Amino acid sequence: MERYFDVELNEIKKKLLLMGGSVESQLQDVLQALTERNVDLAVRVVENDLMINMLDLEIDEACLRLLALHHPRAGDLRFITTTMKISTELERMSDLAENIAERVIELNEEPQLKPYIDIPRMAEWTSRMVKECLDAFVNRDAELALKVCRDDGFVDGLTGQLFRELVSFMLEDSRAITRATRLTFIGKYYERIADHATNIAELVVYMVEGKIIRHVTVQK
Repeated sequence: MERYFDVELNEIKKKLLLMGGSVESQLQDVLQALTERNVDLAVRVVENDLMINMLDLEIDEACLRLLALHHPRAGDLRFITTTMKISTELERMSDLAENIAERVIELNEEPQLKPYIDIPRMAEWTSRMVKECLDAFVNRDAELALKVCRDDGFVDGLTGQLFRELVSFMLEDSRAITRATRLTFIGKYYERIADHATNIAELVVYMVEGKIIRHVTVQK
């Protein structure tokens, strides 16, 4: 029975990593779709969200089954409950990637408003946070998880910078309002993805050290 439990834990971990890798691919693809004005790639990102939703359901069901059958304790219990929460965070990231893809499709119906500089920076920083929070989970690395928490502030700063720039475009030319608004939404979606990566990092700290650091400022 104990061997079965360990096998099931490993299967859940594999599915979570597959889910995380799929979200990372979505983020790469949607940035490429934006910068290269590639509608087909944006459509593919939208379509791939369904597969990530299914993985989220499968992980939840597997975790609930283990909780019901084996009543795990201590580290195993923290691993299972953390995995369920991380799965939810990844599913929300996928939804946000889908939202970005939808805005990209709309933007590509009109001429490009401005060279894309800040959004790719936000996207690259956010993607790195996603990768590092997943690496922290795999390696049980609380220090790397704390780094992800600290990095969230940089994305917040870029979001504010982007918003101020786009407002100036709207004030100068009313014809730019729709495109600028869509770009503002994209910036906000990336900020939220970074927030979800931070949530995962906080969960990793809890899983590894048993410490709850939500709503606590992480010192630089």
